[in-house]
Amino acid sequence: MQPPRERLVVTGRAGWMGMGRGAGRSALGFWPTLAFLLCSFPAATSPCKILKCNSEFWSATSGSHAPASDDTPEFCAALRSYALCTRRTARTCRGDLAYHSAVHGIEDLMSQHNCSKDGPTSQPRLRTLPPAGDSQERSDSPEICHYEKSFHKHSATPNYTHCGLFGDPHLRTFTDRFQTCKVQGAWPLIDNNYLNVQVTNTPVLPGSAATATSKLTIIFKNFQECVDQKVYQAEMDELPAAFVDGSKNGGDKHGANSLKITEKVSGQHVEIQAKYIGTTIVVRQVGRYLTFAVRMPEEVVNAVEDWDSQGLYLCLRGCPLNQQIDFQAFHTNTEGTGAHRLAAASPAPTAPETFPYETAVAKCKEKLPVEDLYYQACVFDLLTTGDVNFTLAAYYALEDVKMLHSNKDKLHLYERTQDLPGRAAAGLPLAPQPLLGALILLLALLLVFC
Repeated sequence: MQPPRERLVVTGRAGWMGMGRGAGRSALGFWPTLAFLLCSFPAATSPCKILKCNSEFWSATSGSHAPASDDTPEFCAALRSYALCTRRTARTCRGDLAYHSAVHGIEDLMSQHNCSKDGPTSQPRLRTLPPAGDSQERSDSPEICHYEKSFHKHSATPNYTHCGLFGDPHLRTFTDRFQTCKVQGAWPLIDNNYLNVQVTNTPVLPGSAATATSKLTIIFKNFQECVDQKVYQAEMDELPAAFVDGSKNGGDKHGANSLKITEKVSGQHVEIQAKYIGTTIVVRQVGRYLTFAVRMPEEVVNAVEDWDSQGLYLCLRGCPLNQQIDFQAFHTNTEGTGAHRLAAASPAPTAPETFPYETAVAKCKEKLPVEDLYYQACVFDLLTTGDVNFTLAAYYALEDVKMLHSNKDKLHLYERTQDLPGRAAAGLPLAPQPLLGALILLLALLLVFC
């Protein structure tokens, strides 16, 4: 299976770098920053429409309708449309980091491509809806757009893996490590040659260190004759059954239906099938927050060009040590204690109104009779958040494992991944390594010169 022609990396750094045309696509180097803008800035309660501007520019300059690398007039027209969109939303975007990053990025791109501020603008690109009765994948779609058919010609049945994120938040990696993490803010779950997944976790209550997933962005990259580049975005109280451009499949290409969104339960459960990479993604809203689960072939999981840059690919590497919480120790410490003693036992501040331990156990056992890590995660979440919806989050996370995991003997996990050495295992914060190194160097200089 050949990697896609274009590589998009969500770096998590808002730098407007490498925006020339040397890569063969218009402003190819611009995509990492635009992907970051689409992923990283919450917009659930903001009237600022910068994400709409970003999406329209993305649609105009990517996929089968993208201007050629030497087609500067069309690219400049798209930039002028982008600039016009940002001006129209300027009043409601004051102080919005995504907005100001976009404005500066447009100025840089117009300068690099010698685009004048005055001139024609590009018209919004209309989506071509599939004809009636074309809900199934075309029988004549390219074989490369059906992963298993293509894979079987060269090897045995592919090995599938699973990753999931739910609750406050609990992570099950592709290698079946189970971790509970802080990871507040925007973090990459998946970053490979075919797609990017990024989550944003926010505090459950003011003054509490308990966090949960409030935003999810998935970027499916342009792939051969199968799919155009597509972006899916879900937020609290907004679980759409379409990509950000309004489409429900992979675009205008011959194998477009190898990428499809299906709404299982309105506003609560969406499933995305990406047959061209053998991948199934389940996104749910449970209570106010989101859960994520994916089934993906090992070949796709490991399709990473630069392994050194994958340190924060959570589904593959797990959470950083200084972001992990030993919730089993917390679970042990709280057995038999009342709510009045939780603050002393918890590694994080507890919510103002939490459940007594016995009540949390009873509620979790109703949905999760097997006392595995999902059951323990449920108890932990009720004790730290006081939100009974976290019981359902753990329940549905386990149901998604049953549906997506290829090894039925590994559905239940009982022992948390023991990879917290020393201070981290004791629940103490780890010193940031760059700062620690700087302190050691400063001490050495003092010893020499003092």
